[in-house]
Amino acid sequence: MKISDKVKCAGFPCEDVDKNSYMVPPSEIDAAKIKVIMIAEAPPSDKADYFYAGGSPFYLQTTLQAFKDAGAKVNSMQDIINLGVYITTAVKCGKTQYAVSPAALKNCAALLEKEISLFPNIKVFLLGGDVAIKMMNAIWKQQTDVRVIPAGATYKIRGQPYYFKDKRVFPSYTPAGKNFLIEKSKRSMVAGDIREALKLAQ
Repeated sequence: MKISDKVKCAGFPCEDVDKNSYMVPPSEIDAAKIKVIMIAEAPPSDKADYFYAGGSPFYLQTTLQAFKDAGAKVNSMQDIINLGVYITTAVKCGKTQYAVSPAALKNCAALLEKEISLFPNIKVFLLGGDVAIKMMNAIWKQQTDVRVIPAGATYKIRGQPYYFKDKRVFPSYTPAGKNFLIEKSKRSMVAGDIREALKLAQ
């Protein structure tokens, strides 16, 4: 299944994002084999740096390092997919400022909800960053009227086990981006979350 054929933005209504960097994963994915969904915040401004781009895209390189930190033997996006992990972003267009408007979050939440519904065997959600946490909380609250992840700084709340129905949810940090490799504490926490997620997915 090609995810980008199933999930498409209609009309690009948001005004505070970079529509030129709109991305939905274009790869062929066997959805039944995916057990973990990792959700980063937004795609890079340069499509060549996106997780699924050809060559050695920057977002993929830092993400591969995060998986290697967790003990996984990976050298490509396909290696990550073969572990049963699907990576996407909460917002589908690049950010133009630090915050994302409520309107953009609402529009992208509809796309993300449709996207994750394509995967029938999910056991774990890895939420990388505040935008991903906020958006998934909104999706789940609309479905069940329950807030899965409590308010608070990620480093304070991440030590507790959270669940949406029978699926484990990790509030974490995104491994994609230039600051990830130099922020040692976040890098260590992300590695721990990935390591635990992979165990749960087995």
